[in-house]
Amino acid sequence: MNTNNIKKYAPQARNQFRDAVIQKLTTLGISADKKGNLQIADAELVGETVRYGQFDYPKSTLTRRDRLVKRAREQGFDVLVEHCAYTWFNRLCAIRYMEIHGYLDHGFRMLSHPDNPTGFEVLDHVPEVAEALLPEKKAQLVEMKLSGNQDEAIYRELLLAQCHALHRAMPFLFEAVDDEAELLLPDNLTRTDSILRGLVDGIPEEDWQEVEVIGWLYQFYISEKKDAVIGKVVKSEDIPAATQLFTPNWIVQYLVQNSVGRQWLQTYPDSPLKGKMDYYIEPAEQTPEVQAQLAAITPASIEPENIKVLDPACGSGHILIEAYNVLKNIYEERGYRARDIPQLILENNIFGLDIDDRAAQLSGFALLMMARQDDRRIFTRDVRLNIVSLQESLHLDIAKLWQQLNFHQQSQTGSMGDMFAENTAVPHTDSVEYQLLMRTLKRFVNAKTLGSLIQVPQEEEAELKAFLDALYRLEQEGDSQQKTAAKAFIPYIQQAWILAQRYDAVVANPPYMGNGGMNNELKEFAKNNFPDSKTDLFAMFMQHAFSLLKENGFNTQINMQSWMFLSSYEPLRDWLLDNKTFITMAHLGARAFGQISGEIVQTTAWVICNRHEKNYRPDFFRLTDGNEKQKQSNLINRKFHFHNIIQENFKKIPSSPISYWVTEKITNNFQLGTPLYKISEARRGLASGNNEKFIREWTEVNKNSISILNIENANCKWFIHNKGGEAKRWYGNNSLIINWENNGHAIKNQEAKTSGDRGWRATSEEFYGKDGITWGGLTNAFLTFRWSDYGALFDTNKGPMMFPQENAYYLLGFLNSPLAIEYCKLLNPTISFQNADINRIPFFLPSHDTNNKIQEKVLECIDIAKNDWFNYEFNWGFKENPLLRVRSSIQLAFDSYKEKSNEYILKTKDIQLEINKHFCELGGLDLNDYNNDIHLLCNESYRYNESDNKESRFKSDTLSELLSYIIGCMMGRYSLDREGLVYAHEGNKGFAELVAEGAYKTFPADNDGILPLMDDEWFDDDVTSRVKEFVRTVWGEEHLQENLEFIAESLCLYAIKPKKGESALNTIRRYLSTQFWKDHMKMYKKRPIYWLFSSGKEKAFECLVYLHRYNDATLARMRTEYVVPLLARYQANIDRLNEQVDGASGGEATRLKRERDSLSKKFNELRSFDDRLRHYADMRISIDLDDGVKVNYGKFGDLLADVKAITGNAPEII
Repeated sequence: MNTNNIKKYAPQARNQFRDAVIQKLTTLGISADKKGNLQIADAELVGETVRYGQFDYPKSTLTRRDRLVKRAREQGFDVLVEHCAYTWFNRLCAIRYMEIHGYLDHGFRMLSHPDNPTGFEVLDHVPEVAEALLPEKKAQLVEMKLSGNQDEAIYRELLLAQCHALHRAMPFLFEAVDDEAELLLPDNLTRTDSILRGLVDGIPEEDWQEVEVIGWLYQFYISEKKDAVIGKVVKSEDIPAATQLFTPNWIVQYLVQNSVGRQWLQTYPDSPLKGKMDYYIEPAEQTPEVQAQLAAITPASIEPENIKVLDPACGSGHILIEAYNVLKNIYEERGYRARDIPQLILENNIFGLDIDDRAAQLSGFALLMMARQDDRRIFTRDVRLNIVSLQESLHLDIAKLWQQLNFHQQSQTGSMGDMFAENTAVPHTDSVEYQLLMRTLKRFVNAKTLGSLIQVPQEEEAELKAFLDALYRLEQEGDSQQKTAAKAFIPYIQQAWILAQRYDAVVANPPYMGNGGMNNELKEFAKNNFPDSKTDLFAMFMQHAFSLLKENGFNTQINMQSWMFLSSYEPLRDWLLDNKTFITMAHLGARAFGQISGEIVQTTAWVICNRHEKNYRPDFFRLTDGNEKQKQSNLINRKFHFHNIIQENFKKIPSSPISYWVTEKITNNFQLGTPLYKISEARRGLASGNNEKFIREWTEVNKNSISILNIENANCKWFIHNKGGEAKRWYGNNSLIINWENNGHAIKNQEAKTSGDRGWRATSEEFYGKDGITWGGLTNAFLTFRWSDYGALFDTNKGPMMFPQENAYYLLGFLNSPLAIEYCKLLNPTISFQNADINRIPFFLPSHDTNNKIQEKVLECIDIAKNDWFNYEFNWGFKENPLLRVRSSIQLAFDSYKEKSNEYILKTKDIQLEINKHFCELGGLDLNDYNNDIHLLCNESYRYNESDNKESRFKSDTLSELLSYIIGCMMGRYSLDREGLVYAHEGNKGFAELVAEGAYKTFPADNDGILPLMDDEWFDDDVTSRVKEFVRTVWGEEHLQENLEFIAESLCLYAIKPKKGESALNTIRRYLSTQFWKDHMKMYKKRPIYWLFSSGKEKAFECLVYLHRYNDATLARMRTEYVVPLLARYQANIDRLNEQVDGASGGEATRLKRERDSLSKKFNELRSFDDRLRHYADMRISIDLDDGVKVNYGKFGDLLADVKAITGNAPEII
């Protein structure tokens, strides 16, 4: 179904309903101040009314208002608001669904009108509706209708009466008369801006046709709450919002059909049910021995009423609805009377638990709507649903309630100190029922946190059922006190009875919450009760579900795939493989849930039998590629089907990953090869404890303080630091540096965290600075490995290393081969690949000749990747822009560079093919099954991924990079007279000496490191003018215009849009003034080295200042040399334009006025900028490059552009 309308409406509805409830509570004298403190107004009786603050209500509201006050004090104001808002939202959604489907007994629409877009059909039929809902008030309501001006009051009466009428069928959703929530029903319901209009108008009627709409409404209603709490330690009341996710219907069908449906088909294999289940997976062919084992445990017959299905985290009931459909077919097949089937299913077969009251309400409603389709009298049959929202027992006054219950018909008085203490003052504390009650209530003290994970012994099922039936009788037949007490105890005994039963199928999409989100009591419970699965709620539910099953029952769930591979789940996997039987699995990977993008939520749907059948062959489907629709299509068409492996084979692989797709040869390699850790162990390195303080981009600091190649350099503070990065083979990703001065003194002596954890870790120090292999720790596809030969330290998680003593280059070639990729995917295809996974990869030592052959190839790949990497100025090995290698024309230079790049690409491709061929043969892999990706920056396909017009973009970017290099030459960072980095010191110190040495003889560097970046030529050292000068210097005067035009045309291919009639130089100027800064920010990863000072949106004045040449006199020079003279020029031009306007007329006058007004705006902006610039210039601000760009850039208020994007904070305004 199309959920776009629901997605838009439901989050808005939550805010609207909350606001409406807060408004009503305020009129009742219940509110909260800005700090959340509860404010309760006194109730003042005034005749037959009661006044709460400024608002009068009938005296009859006192008792209900008191209940609201009590709830506000017990729950807190915000929880009360949330609860009452969703109560009315749920009720109105339910009524809307029923009216569209014609399920309201009086036959008229309550919230809408079929023929009047803003009307209410019940108001056109007040006599008929009143007769059905309020016969005692019919005359009064008809009279009110005749008066013609009381529709709002009539409508309110009828709506509340409708809620009362629905209480009998749905007591979990609609209360009887005297419900305090009625006081909070919003006002002005019949107005065109009523809160009802969004529900009626915002979601078209066609979206209400399936009961699935209820689940989607709930999913999107809580979406903003979910976003607010996700990633934090979650309070008990927020666990539902943080953990719930609506399961796509096709996945639900797969789960239910292969569990509930499979139970039936095992006994009745020729049942027509099979043809009605599109996602049922026919079992793989088994050996005769396995077939005999299965036959021995398969029952000869099954009674439909005995099939029990539980969803322990039922949410809005989506899974249970599908269970209803399958069970209905089973009943029909056995010839049950159609009208009897719905009630039988609801009372005997389907059970659901959740910790969220609103979810359980909607789940019960959805099931009743399914039943109503099949039995129009279902609302009158007093169906007792087994859908329960787990309740906590801590607030109960047990002593009082037990006395009121008077279960043994002997009233006594007494009191109880501790809630669960034994006390003989309470009657019959030694009775079976009392002892059972106390055990039960103790279990549910933290029910809203622990939910269905609470364990109730199966031995108590019969006792609980008997006690529950007795409580139901007292609720109906007892005296008033007994009814009150029975009603209070029933939820706890019912939820305990559900947890004490054992089921044929437990079907769930359990909550997903890692250890980091759990509160303390949940963590402690997990540690004590689920040591093998404690790291995530989904894994605990997975393990716990088996304890809720009958011996041969099916545990079927969709959960995160991490349990299949991560080493932390190895004990759980071993337990499953030794004690249970995998039946089928649809391995979905990422994007199985259409509303969730990205790689984080990677899931798998599975059915596992609560019994171990040796040598059973499960059915696996590898659906990890594609979007949701593609996965669904592949499953229904049985594509990517693996059914030849027995689960015992998983234990042949270290850590027993559920790697069902691997070949027998690959599996055997794990037994025959040498684990990689025995050859060269993957090592963790350095965790700084404070990356913002200790890690920088290499471009941020004084180049003389960086050690490259030599870890022993005692004079240096900063050292290259390997820390993963994007996919990059052979060489690269080495731009980060870390403060390791004096052997890491600052890191090792930082203050410990409040938890006592020192924060930093320095492991494997003896390997710091050594040559080796490094890689990234996170991937969405595969790991890529690189050679590190530049004296680097390395990270503990995102850039670990290994240091092979022999066969190092052969090992690097192996790790970048398809064979290693297969091993990695097998051991852990999640987005978090660990050192332990690397260490388990099997490795076969090469012969001497083979090693030499592969080593030669790998060294070529490293050399090409290194040359390519250092062709780009953001890397410390950069020498010159590659276009300077041909000096005849820029176009020929680009063509030559492109030709050389293509040679690099093709050569790397050929070499990689040879390397991959060797390793594919070792693993029995087909080389044609694998992409031969070339990770070179000069390769457009690698650099731009899926981008269109890659060639045009590459050309445009190459010319943008040339302009960046030219600006670097202007700043003195680079020079035409010297290779590589010339000046990147600090504070302009030593720059004059370089000039004197002739370092910038061919193309002089700017004398102050300040370059005006203007949209017009106001200054002699304007950037655009100097670009022209540079092009003339390098490529000559003869082809100057041709070269400028080539630059301009190339920029217009991607960087900027072409402008008709614009000269080449003006195009270059436009790029420099509008786009260069954005490109610079991107190139330097938001740590720019050329800082953009900007007067504001009018761009009256902008200039670039070279970070390494900035000193405390720079701002004063900027003001005196540029800003003040520019103010004078602006004023002179404004005066000139004023004179011209006086002598002009018509269109010419209009044009001149427009030019004058534009210049006046710039003048005013620049004058304001000058005031602020003078303030900061007088401060003579110094910067310490070691503090990094993020800190230093924030010292200049709003003089600089994009302060928040760089520092994370808005600029200080003076």
